[in-house]
Order: sequence, then structure tokens, then C-alpha cells
Amino acid sequence: MSNSKLRREALIYHAKPQPGKIKIVPTKPYATQRDLALAYSPGVAEPCLEIAKDKDNAYKYTSKGNLVAVISNGTAVLGLGDIGPEASKPVMEGKSLLFKIFADIDSMDIEVDTKDIDKFVETVKMIAPTFGGINLEDIKAPEAFEIERRLKAELDIPVMHDDQHGTAIISAAALLNALELAKKKIEKVRIVVSGAGAAAVSCTKLYKAFGAKAENIVMLDSKGVIRKDAENLAASKMEFATDRKIDTLEEAMKDADVFIGLSIADIVSPNMLLSMAKNPIVFAMANPDPEIKYDIAIKTRKDIIMATGRSDHPNQVNNVLGFPFIFRGALDVRATTINEEMKMAAVTALADLTRQSVPEQVNIAYGETRLTFGNEYIIPKPFDQRLIAEIPPAVAKAAMDSGVAKAPIEDWDRYREELLQRSGNDNKVVRLLHSRARLNAKRIVFAEADQIDVLKAAQIAYDEGIAIPILLGKKEVIAELKKELEFDADVTIVDPRDKSSKVRRLRYATKFWEKRHRSGTTLYSAKLKMRQRNYFGAMMVREGDADGMISGYSRAYPTVVKPIFEVIGRAANVRRVSTVNIMITERGPLFLADTSINIDPNAEEIAEIAQMTANVASTFGFDPVMALLSYANFGSSTHPHATKVREALRILHTNNPDLVVDGEIQIDFALNRELHQSQFPFSKLAGKKVNVLIFPNLESANITYKLLKELNGANSIGPIMVGLSKSVHILQLGASVDEMVNMSAVAVIDAQEREKRKRAKKGGKE
Repeated sequence: MSNSKLRREALIYHAKPQPGKIKIVPTKPYATQRDLALAYSPGVAEPCLEIAKDKDNAYKYTSKGNLVAVISNGTAVLGLGDIGPEASKPVMEGKSLLFKIFADIDSMDIEVDTKDIDKFVETVKMIAPTFGGINLEDIKAPEAFEIERRLKAELDIPVMHDDQHGTAIISAAALLNALELAKKKIEKVRIVVSGAGAAAVSCTKLYKAFGAKAENIVMLDSKGVIRKDAENLAASKMEFATDRKIDTLEEAMKDADVFIGLSIADIVSPNMLLSMAKNPIVFAMANPDPEIKYDIAIKTRKDIIMATGRSDHPNQVNNVLGFPFIFRGALDVRATTINEEMKMAAVTALADLTRQSVPEQVNIAYGETRLTFGNEYIIPKPFDQRLIAEIPPAVAKAAMDSGVAKAPIEDWDRYREELLQRSGNDNKVVRLLHSRARLNAKRIVFAEADQIDVLKAAQIAYDEGIAIPILLGKKEVIAELKKELEFDADVTIVDPRDKSSKVRRLRYATKFWEKRHRSGTTLYSAKLKMRQRNYFGAMMVREGDADGMISGYSRAYPTVVKPIFEVIGRAANVRRVSTVNIMITERGPLFLADTSINIDPNAEEIAEIAQMTANVASTFGFDPVMALLSYANFGSSTHPHATKVREALRILHTNNPDLVVDGEIQIDFALNRELHQSQFPFSKLAGKKVNVLIFPNLESANITYKLLKELNGANSIGPIMVGLSKSVHILQLGASVDEMVNMSAVAVIDAQEREKRKRAKKGGKE
């Protein structure tokens, strides 16, 4: 993506449909006069009086206990430097967004217009009663140290400067694991730290807390090695000054075991790496470009264990692995501070989590057969859903053990369950989808590329590395639209009606006729059909000239389905093609089927649809927990509409006894675990969280998914076609750009899976 295009899209993203990235929404009913009387006057007086009696009641009656302030003065913003409080606001809003989506913490950004330490501290102290925690952000050193020290001492709520401690916590966990792999002891290793800012100081202090020796540490600032004999040495650097008579990074790196980079790009040379000790550990964390490029480093030293701050290399030191979950644990026990014990507990929990077996959902997200503890996996991935169930409890327990928790947790199993519930309210599925598609992008036909929204979706898919677009449509129209969108990439454009497509059109027509000549198709009609984009695009996929296809934006579903069925056809051993919609809801993703094709399936067809939908859920890394839906519960009706669902269940239980599925059941009992458990404790679904809903007919499925989408604002991925012999997916009429981008990722992943199965089958034969 060009810089000008990125700039424009970033500005549009922040400006529309409404400015900013966060907003406040009510958590209580407000529809009636009674609601308003309770919310404000006169009812609001009652909680006010209770809080006046005991300030801690603010945690009981207000949002204080789940509210964190992200506070900055804009003096050290990302790589932008001192840009001021107003200019820092987009970053602080972004931090608030991360708090919400990773740990369900409500957050408010506050920008303070002062560089004076006393004024800054006083301002934060005066507004602190509003919040359950304070996250300091992007404040330059050395002021950041003093601000945090004073606020921690003078406030009774958690305070943390994430720029310092976030990187320290994540990198410390990675370092402990790297040292284990390198068979080295932290007490004995020689560590070089390039950088002397807030993050570098905090990292080094934390390493020392885990056993690193001061005499084995060399720290460098912009002037070189920080030595004890230097004149006018700042107090913040004195702790890390060395007695060694060296001045340069090159000298410091000789025989070093560990390099910690928090400085600038490209300051480490291959020769410096070669001078390090055996099995060197190199954390080059300068952003966006590390102190030495990853490819150069691993080429230079085969025995290196390396981490960076980048997501496109193994072992990303990403602060999002820490701060949301640390604050989550601190808030949940009403900790009065975030102390060293809590930070060290987070480090240990992160390190331990890395050594455990990785869930299939994480493997799928990163396109791995199996992520395992080793040189390229020393720290968890940001998409690891276990983080919220492991890090907050460790932090909370450390707070309790160190005596700073005012509301200790008693039932840890229930607490972990509550944490997992919190993780279900964001768009992790979409991020997983895009991440996995990027690992092995495929050629996807966009059959209506002369529609501006379709072309825009193709552009995003290309820019994000999700897919390699093949644009079908009128070349001159597409060319003009590309100019309008500044889509200057050299991608394939094909016009099925153009003279340049004549040879291919004839080849496709002949192949199609050979397949369909006993179904009433003549060669003449086959040639005519190949002038239509959906027939032509489907033949591209069938003949291997493309890996997948999406269509349907501008045409009714039935008109697009027909050519797809005629050209592509069903996969082997599949009787009915069906569709699945993934709904991104507050309770997590729900897989709904069949939403688009089978009007009134019989019991055998429902069973097949259910099995294929379970496979889709598994493909995306979810263990399917399936409810076969009806208007009746477990034999309460003998009507054929209910009994066919009962029969479908019998077939599933017979053919797939390990599948977690039950029915017939009403949708409220399927989704409400407490209601289900109390009324139907005998059910296979009792106590489980249902994530797959199989409907008895198209009418109920289609209405439900569109109702969820329109009334609840649930994002939809789909309809995903299942049961076809190739990766072809049909959009809903008028699909949004985001929906088309997501469907292009689905088409890529579908093609990836087919390729994987083909290789496995071929390998089995050999």
C-alpha cells in the first residue's frame, strides 16, 4: 500500500462513520419513566448516600471497578516523539480499544496539557476517584519514572506506565524461555542493553529481579556505553553504569549471551552477532525496524534465538500480551497497586503458558501444523485465547499473596469461567481469518470487479496480503475505477467477452459441454454461457487457473447458484450443498446453518448439514457444540417438523458418537446454559456453551441470521458454501466491503484446506 493511500485510509478510518474509535454506551435499561427515575433523579440519590457512608461502595454501584484511564501528555508518542496532548489522542483511544477487545475493560483516554511533573501528578490525583486503574502512556523519560513513582505512592488504585513495564514483562517471559532453550542461567549470562529510556530501564530492573547480576549488564545510550566514570551521569542511569573500560556497542557485544535492543534500527552488524557467545539470545525490539533485520540475523547465526517487535517474524514482543490482562487481574481483586510481585507473576504465567500444548485454534490462526516450545516459539501469540484465563488469575493471586487485594477471589474455577465469557465479545474470528489467509494467499476471482465496492474489497484483500485478486469484468471500467481508488497494483484483469479471452473461452466451453452434454447443454449454448462472468469465473477455478471465487454482490442468490452448481458441482460423497454463516455476537461466534440453499431438508439432509457445519467450526479452530433447533423440546411434539429433527439427531449419534450434539431443542434453551441445565440436565449440551445452531429449514435460518445482523449489529461472515468440489462462495446481494473482504479470506482458507487434503492424500498413496 502506498504511503498516500495509507494516509487517506487511516484518516477516513478515524473520521467515519463517526469521529474517533471509542464511545460510551448505557449498561442499564432507559426506555421507561421508571428506568430514568432510577437512573437519575430521584433514584440515584440512594447509591450516592451508600457511597457517602463508605467510598468502597463506588465499586458496587458504579463502573469504577472496570474503568481504566489511559493518560498521556503526548511527550513520547510511538515513534513520533513530542507531538502534544491533542495529537496523542488517537493513540490513547487506540489503547482504550485494546483494553476493551482483549480484556473487556472499559477505558477512557485523558490527555493532559502539561510537561510539569507536579501539575501532571496533581491533575491525575484529582481525577483518580473516577477510575479503578491508571495506565500511563507515552510520557518521556526521565519524567515518566518520577510521575509513576509518585502516583503509585499517593494513590490507592493500580498505576502502571505500560511503555516501561509492558515491554519488560513480555520480554522477561521470552528471556526466561530463551535461556532455558539455550541451557543458560540468568545469574551467569552477560547482557547488553541498547537504549536507556523508560522501557530499557524497566526491562533491565525486571531481569535483575529474576536473578540477572548488575556486574554482567552493560547498558548503552545514544553516546555509547554508560560507565561509572562518566561525568554528570543522570540518576536513572547510574544504577546500570558498568566498571568495564569499554565505549562502543561492538566492544560490549563481544562474548555477550544476550542482546536487548530498545533503541534504533540497523545498529547491530553481522560481525557483532558473530562475536557473541554460543546460542546467543537477541531481542531486537526497535520499531518499526529492529536493530538488526531478522533475516540477516538468522542467516548469520544458525544457533540464534531471536525476538523482535514485529508481527511478521516469530517471537513478537507485543505489549498486548500483558497490559490488558495485568489490569484485568488487578481490577478483579481491587488491588491498591501493581507491585513487583504481580508483574513477576505475569512474567511467570506467560513463560509457563508458552511451554503448554497450543490449542488448535491458535495453530490454525498462524497456519502452523503445531506450534511447540522452541527457538521460534518462546512467547505466546496475541490470538491465544488462553491468555485471559491464565494471566489475570496469576496477577490476582499475587496481589492477594502480597497483601494489596481488597476483594480476594474465593472460587477460582468460577473466576476463570467469567474471564472466558469476557473474551467472547470481540472480532477475534475476523482477525484469525485474515491472519491465516495471509500465510498462504491464493488466487481469488472477483467476478464483479467492475462494481466499485467489489473492486475496493479486492484492493483491501490485495493490500492486506489476504488474496491475489483476479478481476473479472469490463477492462476499461475496471481501469477507471482502479485510478479512482488509487489501486495501482499490477493485478490480472480478465474480460470474458473480450477478444483476448477468445481462446480460453472456447477451451472452457468445450470442457463444460463435455461435462454437461447429457444434461441438455449444446456446444453452442456452452459457448454463450462462457461469455457470462459467473460461468467463466467458475471454469477458471475448475480448470486450475484460479484457486477460488466470490460472486453475488450485484445479483440475486439463485441466479448465481445455478452456474456454480453446473460448473463446480458437489464434492465426492456429498448429497446436499449447504451454507454456514458465522455470526460475531457478544457471546462469541455462532455458526448457523443452512442459511441460503436447502428450503426444507429431511432428516438425512439435516444430519449431513450438521456434520459439514461441525467441520467448518473445526476448521476455524472451535470445538463444535451443536444444537438441532425446533419449536419443541426433546419429544414434546409428534409433528413431522419436530420428529425429522429428532431423527436427524439419531443419525448423527449413530454415525458420529463423539460429536457433541443434541436436540430437538428450542433456541432459548440451547443458548441459556443455566436454563438448559435446570430443565434438561440429561442433555449432552447441559453445562456447555453452544456455538453451532442447525435449523430445521431455510426460512428459520435465514430469518434468524438477518435478524441478528440488523437488530443486534452482529457481524456476519458468510454464507460459506460447504459441500462443493472447489472453493467458490456466493455473497448476499449488496454485501458490504468488509463482508466481501472476509469472504475472500474464507475462499483462500477453503483453497488452503483443499490443497492440504490433496497433499495428504497424495502422500498417503505414496
